[in-house]
Amino acid sequence: MAETATSKNLPLAKAINESLRVALESDPKVLIMGEDVGKLGGVFRVTDGLQKDFGERRVVDTPLAESGIVGTAIGLALRGYRPVVEIQFDGFVFPAYDQIVTQLAKMHARSLGKVKLPIVVRIPYGGGIGAVEHHSESPEALFAHVAGLKIVSPSNASDAYWMMQQAIQSDDPVIFFEPKRRYWDKGEVNTEAIPGPLHKARVVREGTALTLAAYGPMVKLCQEVADAAAEEGKSLEILDLRSVSPLDFDAIQASVEKTRRLVVVHEAPVFFGSGAEIAARITERCFYHLEAPVLRVGGYHAPYPPARLEEEYLPSLDRVLDAVDRALAY
Repeated sequence: MAETATSKNLPLAKAINESLRVALESDPKVLIMGEDVGKLGGVFRVTDGLQKDFGERRVVDTPLAESGIVGTAIGLALRGYRPVVEIQFDGFVFPAYDQIVTQLAKMHARSLGKVKLPIVVRIPYGGGIGAVEHHSESPEALFAHVAGLKIVSPSNASDAYWMMQQAIQSDDPVIFFEPKRRYWDKGEVNTEAIPGPLHKARVVREGTALTLAAYGPMVKLCQEVADAAAEEGKSLEILDLRSVSPLDFDAIQASVEKTRRLVVVHEAPVFFGSGAEIAARITERCFYHLEAPVLRVGGYHAPYPPARLEEEYLPSLDRVLDAVDRALAY
């Protein structure tokens, strides 16, 4: 694709970098904080070059203390700043879990709406990169259970660019889960487009026989599944949820009323995962439209395994196709 003044072909990580750059340029109250985000540019180089261009007071290398990072961001937000906090890896967020769920999520309600905390917590998440322990978690359901937090995850470079800006502009705290295995996937980014609502799901492939609903890293896998199913004459619709909290149940319902079957795919464990809420709610809403139970494909209810075994743990083409076949067999 030929790049133009308004359209670029970017890896997902670079799209986030450029989105952060725009935010820093347009609002002096935007700050970036995290471990190694400055001189190093982050372990995935998502913040590469930003400290050099905006200085150490805008792009801040912090101590290795996640609770302190989020706590400091809360204090800055109370003084009118818009901090963007990076948690270096998904499994490192838990030292900050108390700050996020008892302070960040609750302050707006506790102050009867007088206090706003416009903080974005960036979390590279998920597996697929052969990482060591505590580097491949998918903890989105833990945060989605907490009222007061918005939870989003882009699946492509364009969404990464626009959703990050929308998250930073939000007066509510946003947990921004970045699919690390997709950081290097390239896509077209129109920097002058008019983005849709942050929490609106999008049909990325029309189909008639069954709906595949996914977000973040699993959307690309669902596209591969739909391609494989098409070779067998099966027409699958793919719905990129984009947001985990709030969930766009209206979009899911509209798709299911058309296809009458639903398979939800995510990397996180199926047990008490976000797919469980989707299955329950869609069963309530679409009971008389469904021709098969809502099926879920995800990780197992077990600690994330060593890198050599992660392909057995994560949803695969065959596991999702098996769920598709089971749903279509009803």
